[in-house]
Amino acid sequence: MASGVIMRATPRWWMRRRTGGTWEDLRKMDDVVDGYYKEKLRMSPRLFREIVEALSPHLQRRVTFYRVPLMPDHIISYALYSWASGETYESSTSSFGIGRTSGLIAVEDVTRALLRVYREKIVCPSVLRRVVVLRAFEAKGFPNCYGCILYTHIYVDKPANAPSENYFDRKHRFSVVAQVVVDLDLRVTDVFVGYPRSCHDIRVLQLSSMWARAEEGDLFRGPAAVLPFGVKTHGYILEDNGYPPMEWIVVPYGGTDQCTNEERFDNKQKVARGAVERAFERLKGMWRLFLRTHKTNMDTLPQQFQPVCILHNILLDAGIDFDENLLWEVDANGVRQRVDLGLDHPPHPIAENFNRPRALALREALAECMKHDLTRGVSPRR
Repeated sequence: MASGVIMRATPRWWMRRRTGGTWEDLRKMDDVVDGYYKEKLRMSPRLFREIVEALSPHLQRRVTFYRVPLMPDHIISYALYSWASGETYESSTSSFGIGRTSGLIAVEDVTRALLRVYREKIVCPSVLRRVVVLRAFEAKGFPNCYGCILYTHIYVDKPANAPSENYFDRKHRFSVVAQVVVDLDLRVTDVFVGYPRSCHDIRVLQLSSMWARAEEGDLFRGPAAVLPFGVKTHGYILEDNGYPPMEWIVVPYGGTDQCTNEERFDNKQKVARGAVERAFERLKGMWRLFLRTHKTNMDTLPQQFQPVCILHNILLDAGIDFDENLLWEVDANGVRQRVDLGLDHPPHPIAENFNRPRALALREALAECMKHDLTRGVSPRR
């Protein structure tokens, strides 16, 4: 009744009655005992109800002559459970008393609804949020920095509808590349996913909308910061040394024979970029479908990963804690080991005609800022 669907008083005798252990248990839980919700759906009952209320108008089903439709809360809880548990459709659908086809449709419907209702959860930060992000990075020694970028593998079964060699990575597994930008609060601010592993990470970057916005000068909208040596920057993001330096991407110096300024800069840059790895720990640890190899439709995989990033931000906003035990599992030999997050660190950059002089000048200016902080007696920023 709450969703506007009038149920039949007496179901037709040929209807298959739905049962489901996990779903029945979730229905009986309340706010007092929310550990089960957090275990199965990664959120509290209250937050789950808020999401159900927001998505329900986009998940209404018609009552047919043959069967009563699934309710929105049933559909949403199944999609969340399938992403959180990483179980196969055969196993997860039986826990919710639905068929495999219904499970596939449920995930697709919830994916579309999340993208439609919560799309603003992954956007360029608002004016107020931008101030918070910039201050956090400045405290780490990087004025006017907007985030950190890193790539991760999403492991999949051998694709049936594409050349398999395109998806074979250095770890001898099939995967696609996900490019994610996060801030120091671990919030995802940009995500781009879907290209096969044979595509170099720099090429993935060039194909992303973030590259297009950077080329058009629309990526960083805040005022320019003036750094030492008269270097001006409207903004930049931090990357590892698998990339050549660019005007809006700052990479470490690298190498072994470093001066004091270079070593200090690389150490601070590495500490700041640690936010990306912590974000992936939380994101993939909670939503374990994207932690392990799984069957997927290569056409819908990008659409499924984006809602998980949206949920990641929603849980951060709600203050949902992360259980570090989710980063550990027992292998086939009974040995407890840390999970493989699929983080990608390109070993060598490819040579292309990037705007290197201005990029190098930006890095030198940032290193000089850190040097001046020490000479003025400013305590190391944390």
